[in-house]
Amino acid sequence: MLIRKKGTQTLSKKLFEGKGEVIIEPLFSPDEFEAAVRFCARVTLVPGSSIGLHQHTAEDELYFIIEGSGEAADEDGKYPVSAGHSILTRSGESHSIENTGSCDLVLIAVIPQVHIQ
Repeated sequence: MLIRKKGTQTLSKKLFEGKGEVIIEPLFSPDEFEAAVRFCARVTLVPGSSIGLHQHTAEDELYFIIEGSGEAADEDGKYPVSAGHSILTRSGESHSIENTGSCDLVLIAVIPQVHIQ
């Protein structure tokens, strides 16, 4: 299914006590999925901005970095990330990401909810 978004609302806000503001461009709304997906968006971090450390409960989060570079952190420590990298944060885990580069860090973020039986 191809959905061409027109007039998608773009949000700019601080996330999880991160630095600066993060630009969020929703790609699909939760009701457009058959699966339980809470969030699907293109996220832009301008140089120096970040999404602060936060934990996921009863949901996973996938980041796919499409432009730029930065530094991600999770239980295993901090590590450099750049275009082409994917990051999976599972339910119960925490993570953060910061744009440490000189151009925008752009990623696709998807948050599927964990099916608990």
